Amino acid sequence: MKGDWVEIVVDTGGETKTYEVHATRAGRRVEVVVRRGLTEVSELTRGGTVVRTARFMVSRVVAVVEHPAERRRGRCRAGC
Repeated sequence: MKGDWVEIVVDTGGETKTYEVHATRAGRRVEVVVRRGLTEVSELTRGGTVVRTARFMVSRVVAVVEHPAERRRGRCRAGC
């Protein structure tokens, strides 16, 4: 959902660096996947097409923090 974002903190040897990946448009989402020694953070469209991807070595990742967008009041999603 637009407004979702993920913050990735990476050890760069002696200090840490923070990266952010945002869902920039309506209908897009951010997905985090860990596989084969890499942490992949991707922005995806509704149909699942990857718009952009950031990749980090798992051994260097200190933290991955997901920030969901604030849900608006008055809107009802499935499971209300």
